[in-house]
Amino acid sequence: MILRMWVEHPDIKHSLRCLEILVLEIILRRKLLSGHGSSPPLISVCRYGLPADRLWISVYEDDDETFALWHDELGIPKERIKRLGEDDNFWTSGVTGPCGPCSELYYDFHPERGTSDVDLGDDTRFIEFYNLVFMQYNKKDDGSLEPLKQKNIDTGLGLERMARILQKVPNNYETDLIFPILEKAAELANVSYALADDSTKTKLKIIGDHTRAVVYLISDGVNPSNIGRGYVVRRLIRRVVRTGRLLGVKGDGMGDLHGAFLPILAKKVIELSTNIDADVKTRSSRILEELRREELRFVLTLERGEKLLEQMLADALLNTQGTETAPCLSGKDAFILYDTYGFPVEITKEVAEERGISIDMNSFDIEMEKQRQLSQAAHDTVKLAVENGANLAEDIPDTEFLGYNTLHSKAVVEGLLVNGSPVAQVSKGSEVEILLNRTPFYAESGGQIGDNGFLYMTEAENEQKAIVEIKDVQKSMGNIFVHKGTITEGTIEVGREVEAAVDANLRQRAKVHHTATHLLQSALKRVIGQETSQAGSMVAFDRLRFDFNFHRSLQDKELEEIEGLINQWIGDGTILETKVMSLTDAKGAGAVAMFGEKYGEQVRVVEVPGVSMELCGGTHVSNTAEIRGFKIISEQGIASGIRRIEAVAGDAFIEYVLTRDNYMKQLCSTLKVKAEEVTGRVDTLLEELRLTRNEVSAARAKAAIYKASTLASRVSTIGTSKSIRLLVESMDDIDADSLKSAAEYLVNSLKDPAAVVLGSCPGEGKVSLVVALTPGVVNLGIKAGEVIKPLAKSCGGGGGGRPNFAQAGGRKPENLLGALEEVREQLKNLLEK
Repeated sequence: MILRMWVEHPDIKHSLRCLEILVLEIILRRKLLSGHGSSPPLISVCRYGLPADRLWISVYEDDDETFALWHDELGIPKERIKRLGEDDNFWTSGVTGPCGPCSELYYDFHPERGTSDVDLGDDTRFIEFYNLVFMQYNKKDDGSLEPLKQKNIDTGLGLERMARILQKVPNNYETDLIFPILEKAAELANVSYALADDSTKTKLKIIGDHTRAVVYLISDGVNPSNIGRGYVVRRLIRRVVRTGRLLGVKGDGMGDLHGAFLPILAKKVIELSTNIDADVKTRSSRILEELRREELRFVLTLERGEKLLEQMLADALLNTQGTETAPCLSGKDAFILYDTYGFPVEITKEVAEERGISIDMNSFDIEMEKQRQLSQAAHDTVKLAVENGANLAEDIPDTEFLGYNTLHSKAVVEGLLVNGSPVAQVSKGSEVEILLNRTPFYAESGGQIGDNGFLYMTEAENEQKAIVEIKDVQKSMGNIFVHKGTITEGTIEVGREVEAAVDANLRQRAKVHHTATHLLQSALKRVIGQETSQAGSMVAFDRLRFDFNFHRSLQDKELEEIEGLINQWIGDGTILETKVMSLTDAKGAGAVAMFGEKYGEQVRVVEVPGVSMELCGGTHVSNTAEIRGFKIISEQGIASGIRRIEAVAGDAFIEYVLTRDNYMKQLCSTLKVKAEEVTGRVDTLLEELRLTRNEVSAARAKAAIYKASTLASRVSTIGTSKSIRLLVESMDDIDADSLKSAAEYLVNSLKDPAAVVLGSCPGEGKVSLVVALTPGVVNLGIKAGEVIKPLAKSCGGGGGGRPNFAQAGGRKPENLLGALEEVREQLKNLLEK
């Protein structure tokens, strides 16, 4: 059966006419009948009433069948059917895997140019809007093609491209899907899109496209972070912010210089999406807050970059002062701004050119290439655990998992790997990877770690021949379970039968923590909001870890409420229900899926009735009462917008409580108080310690001031028109706070203008430095921070401060006296002028 389906989109204002101009059914039916499937599938065919003489077709260069179908069956003139090579019309899923020839449909915006010497890649004339991929081959490692057992067709149409054709606009961005966002961005930048040059239009398109993307991504639970898909969102947001600044958008673009403009654009995206995805509007408050917070955080980074750029430009000018060499900012400095501070090189160039400074773009490009090579090198090191066993695995079927119903089973050894290479047998003492035809061992997936246990191989009459201790189980090359362990007795061989036994205690610990993880997610949604979503998890024998999207740390009362809910559900003793159903039915029933996770047509649904329902392939308790107890042991941020909770349940919960109880008993014994009095006693001790430290610090400061008073006789007077007092001295081993007190005493006691520079070595490998200046010296253009920087650098450290006072530290005490002498001479020269 062939199904024709009307495509209606609320953002396409032009009506979709009823003239069918494209009959793809014939091609698809003929392809299917010639071996691309046993029966025709449901095909969506869009009827738009496009002029037939504006359609061009491309086919793979040797696909005579498709060429004939287009020409003979549908009457497309030969001159409007182009044969293209592998780069254009042969689709592959990767280096290896499903692939096949494709046929593509193009719309011609300028048919008046004729049919000779036509290039379908000319995007000023053509746009590809529909494609058909005939998935009929599997590409092997050696590049050869083998026919797929189940052939199929992948077909699709670009919504934005069809909108562009129907709405007669020059590009996808100017359709009513995106253009309102561009118009809003232009308003904030105080420019006219219609009158803008190409560069400005490109920037507005970047803003519109990326803003639309991040709104939908955040709505789907992908928050900006430094890891995984969250990093993609962060990069998109930062590009929008950078581009907005290039266009001159200040603050929110509407007068608030401390505001954010992304939420204003996002509101337009949300408005446009109302009739497409209702969830976007429902989640609008979270989307807007996430964008506001991320933009303002990045603006601070940009501002730090701007300050560093100012210093770099000043240095570039200083280095060429008095020479005929044109000032130039090094590509390395420009790259540091780009890579570390996210500062766009376009802004760097613009600011530098205003100062008459060029940028060494060649060395910038070299730095960029170095980064790409490092990134590629890191990527290329990723290897499959059993890569050398790939040929072995081709002949091994997927492992049958029995572990939901049993912890013991017989199995046949299908393969053995040592250091990734296949072997026929392995003896005592060797590390080995074992492939079985069936197993009760759970392989690490869905955050749950692999089971531990043993494999036993016996001789006739149950005489034990070999024992393998299994310490981990992983999935590889599809759904093959790799049992990793050590042979503790005998020799194990391929083809022999073994008894597989999972460690029941550890499995129970994993089950308890996995079910507790489901309860934790439900509790989080109830306490801090349904919009929070899972960002990762780990289910181990000794604890669980749950990462989730949220913009702030949880308050103590929220953590208590979460713990209370979970322990209440545990006490309810609810029986879990596990079902296998279609993915569509599971989502319809409200089952929670992990965003970004790939699921098959049939999924396993684990439900705690009234509490939780999730798609999950992990192992779980049969009754929540088995969990016994739950305790959160930590809550912290691991990335921007990503929080992490670690907790214990079951036996691990009991062990945690007993351990903490023992600590409390020891503490009570040491402090000689009852448990309920510990907090008060510790507060008292801390207050006593604080007072003692203050007394010690005050005594040190007095000693330093006394010692400083003895240095007054060493003050030198500089200058002719003004008598400027200068004191540069080392004060031996005085600590940093006392050194500060000494400097403040001296600069206050000396007559203005005066400059004081002090240094000390308060400990092994430590240097403390202070520069204090009176107003008279500051008014001469001398800044304490500028004085202390080279001094600190000489001593192996850094620091800074206000114009009149600066502190620094270092790690090279041996350089202190020389550095002080050098700064003394520099200050003398400056002050004499």
